[in-house]
Amino acid sequence: MNRWFSMTRVLLVMVAVVLLTSCAPTGASAPETTASPVAIAQPPASSPNPTQEPTMSQLLAKLPKLEGSATVEMTLKNGTVVLELDGTNAPVTAGNFADLVSRGFYNNLTFHRVVKEPSPFVAQGGDPLGNGTGGFSDPQTKQPRNIPLEIKVEGSPAPTYGKVLPNDSKIVLRHNRGALAMARSQNPDSASSQFYITLAETGFLDGSYAVFGKVVQGMELVDQIAVGDPIVSMTLTKGKENLKPAA
Repeated sequence: MNRWFSMTRVLLVMVAVVLLTSCAPTGASAPETTASPVAIAQPPASSPNPTQEPTMSQLLAKLPKLEGSATVEMTLKNGTVVLELDGTNAPVTAGNFADLVSRGFYNNLTFHRVVKEPSPFVAQGGDPLGNGTGGFSDPQTKQPRNIPLEIKVEGSPAPTYGKVLPNDSKIVLRHNRGALAMARSQNPDSASSQFYITLAETGFLDGSYAVFGKVVQGMELVDQIAVGDPIVSMTLTKGKENLKPAA
């Protein structure tokens, strides 16, 4: 019986990947994107090895973080959706999103991908190119900003980074209906600006994608989103003091 359930679960995941791949650009399996691999910052000039890549801790130090919670109001053509960001359990992912919101990055972008058939799945947006291949580049450095996969397991003092976890792990932030999470390419550390909201419970994504918040008001408006619908604006209304800028 357990073997039957295991085989059934594998088949479901395979079907989901096939469905997602058929809707995603360049062979990436959505909610993945074709974003570039994680941006590797150049080491300081005094580094004894100029070709050495930074450690994960060095990379994390260069990213904005959300230390606590924050609230974002996302205005759509039919009304306003309220999003709650969880910087306690996903400080880097939530911090990246809150930072982009505070910059006005998401204003006037669109939802380029919405999957409702054969069953409700996700509404995905946040691509400045509008086709699923774009992301955020820092206007000062002109370099793309990518963040590592960030997932926290129950009982762990901190999230794990850059590592896909088993689906049956006791993950704190799960893909319930209305979950707010980051899209990425096959590289776990390739998330940038594209996000998605789940239209149904999608637990098979747990461990593979970083959830960092949820819809707390206006889910009926999210259900109405269609491809091409604009994000009129996003505003950080609470928790601004919890957003710590990149070093």
